[in-house]
Amino acid sequence: MDKELETYYNNYFDLFLTEGWKQLVGELSTNAQQVNSLETVKDEADMHFRKGQLNILANIINFESLIENAHKNIEEDND
Repeated sequence: MDKELETYYNNYFDLFLTEGWKQLVGELSTNAQQVNSLETVKDEADMHFRKGQLNILANIINFESLIENAHKNIEEDND
C-alpha cells in the first residue's frame, strides 16, 4: 500500500476512535429508526423520500465497516 493510501485509511481509523464519531453514529441510528416508521407516511412520494433518507443514513452508519473491509481487502491483495 502506498503512503498516500495508508494515510487515507489511518485518517479514517483515527476518526472512528473519537467520541464524536460514536455520538454521530448513535444519533443517526436513532434517526433511522424514526424515519423507518410507516405510521406518519403521507403518500407514495413521502415513502420514496424516506427510502432515500434511510439509504443515506445506512451508508453513514455503516461507513466504518465499509472502510475497514476495503482496507482489509487491500492488505490481503498485497500479501
